[in-house]
Amino acid sequence: MKRIAIINYGMGNLRSVENAVSRLGFKSEIITVPKELDNFDKIILPGVGSFKKAMELLKINQWIDIIKVNVLEKKKHLFGICLGMQLLASESEEFGVTKGLNLIEGKVKKLSDLGSDKKIPQIGWNSIFIKNKHKYLNGVPDKSDFYFVNSFVFVPENKDFIIAETDYGVKFCSAIAKDNIFGTQFHPEKSSNIGRRILQNFLNA
Repeated sequence: MKRIAIINYGMGNLRSVENAVSRLGFKSEIITVPKELDNFDKIILPGVGSFKKAMELLKINQWIDIIKVNVLEKKKHLFGICLGMQLLASESEEFGVTKGLNLIEGKVKKLSDLGSDKKIPQIGWNSIFIKNKHKYLNGVPDKSDFYFVNSFVFVPENKDFIIAETDYGVKFCSAIAKDNIFGTQFHPEKSSNIGRRILQNFLNA
């Protein structure tokens, strides 16, 4: 069975992700030591909170290089959830410009700066509109609802990597995929059966 690592860098819904994976019949492990990543087949990068703080913690705890080696060189599948998806970007404008992991080129911007006049942060259920068919969205109907908690969103340079969008006063990328790298702005682990379907697709890939 494939070994699944959940990265604990200090900012994430670790147990809820672990429990969701377990309910699907897979065994995951929350890891705090970067070199242990070499022993796993798939990687989940969760996150809640500040992009700037998250990147500081990833740098201090020496996660950045080991993540890039495993994802870019060893081609292991990576799933970034919420803030974890935003960390895939080149940089974020939250609390000033902060460099990201740059696994998918693009910037993280505030919803209000993109034109949304709705209450920030977005908290609650919202629909996704599938833009490109992808194996991680197999069995997920268009306009399915997922649970969001976010003020910022990922704006990729290459729009072809957007596999789903969501409207919150402005359309934004809510799911992205490039090669072996995948991310959702929403929380699949908190999105009932339809969220578990996405997790299952990733774990089975």
